[in-house]
Amino acid sequence: MPPGGGRRFFRQVIALMTQSPPDIKPGEFQRQFAPYACLAAETRGRLIDESGSRTRTPFQRDKDRIIHSGAFRKLKYKTQVFVYHEGDYYRTRLTHSLEVAQIARSISRYFGLDEDLAEGVALSHDLGHTPFGHAGEDAMQEAMRDYGGFDHNDQALRIVTRLENRYADYDGLNLSWETLEGLIKHNGPLIGTPDKKSLPPSIAAFQQQWDLWPYSWPSMEAQIAALADDIAYNSHDLDDGLRAQLFDIEDIRQVPMLGRILQQIEQRYGTLERPRLIHETIRRVMDVMVNDLFTETERRLRDINPRHADEVRRAPHAIVAYSDTMRKDEKELRQFLWHNMYRHYKVNRVTSKARRIIRQLFDLFFAEPNILPTEWQKTIAEQPGDAWKARIICDYIAGMTDRYAMAEHRRLFDLSL
Repeated sequence: MPPGGGRRFFRQVIALMTQSPPDIKPGEFQRQFAPYACLAAETRGRLIDESGSRTRTPFQRDKDRIIHSGAFRKLKYKTQVFVYHEGDYYRTRLTHSLEVAQIARSISRYFGLDEDLAEGVALSHDLGHTPFGHAGEDAMQEAMRDYGGFDHNDQALRIVTRLENRYADYDGLNLSWETLEGLIKHNGPLIGTPDKKSLPPSIAAFQQQWDLWPYSWPSMEAQIAALADDIAYNSHDLDDGLRAQLFDIEDIRQVPMLGRILQQIEQRYGTLERPRLIHETIRRVMDVMVNDLFTETERRLRDINPRHADEVRRAPHAIVAYSDTMRKDEKELRQFLWHNMYRHYKVNRVTSKARRIIRQLFDLFFAEPNILPTEWQKTIAEQPGDAWKARIICDYIAGMTDRYAMAEHRRLFDLSL
């Protein structure tokens, strides 16, 4: 049974169902959490104080605000690997984020954590991505090299603290401290290691307003969201690559973990038609990775024995993790996908075009900001200097969907009137 685990929780639910209903105030939700969980009742609050909700915890409100944001809706037409018009089947940033959230919620429930916090971090983790997946991000990093650089987690913080202008009382979404912490550092501490000596510009600026502990590990909920991201994109990129016929079943046998899984399937079912074989392979990849995470994380919990969420943050290393064996297996899977999918010539042709679109848009807007929409021109005029102008242009382009970026490029570079 996992520490603070799900089975204990369900037994308690059954016990409560047989008792007289307790005196619960409106908006309260009674459940058993592990001692190292982030408790909504102990939240560090919001930068701008708000009255509480009678029906939702702070983390539930965060999740709802993320889902209702414009940036979240745009993820429908932002791609992972394939540009949106190549087919309706392939994952987009939106479907990927939903898959990550489902995995994160299930794992959090197993460990007795706050599922809403984990889900909120998972749903927001891709908000800062540019159009055209990693190719677009590479192009934006190059364009912003002399102006503070570009980092999608840094951009996500700009979105939820500045660019989403929906509420009368503040800019951004005014999310809780715990959600913001998970958003910027779900992959680990941002400073304090030899390769991490300074903060990205927007995170550094926000840090002057509110200390998000960039030097510590995040909550277990955020750590789970990070590994749920790995599980989702490894398995689902494999699925998309197989269905796009960038590689075939026989090709993936060379990956040790996949070879073992295929052997197990064949021993149990014999020969399956290709669609069923693909699906069975993908679901078993996810199952193997999740169960390895359970085992290794339980081991680390026993070693560290955190009694509070802040003890998770102060731990000497991540608590949510894979075993050494799984890290090796995952590395081999990523290498396979890198060589056979992300660098496939069909994908290279699209990503090459995508990088040119992003860079040409940036250079044109920088040289001629008067062709930007009026509200963006007004924002550029608020402060002098090329760094500010570049950052606002970056905000504009990073907020585009794939199809809007392509349409904008046609409008500006097609010389026919």
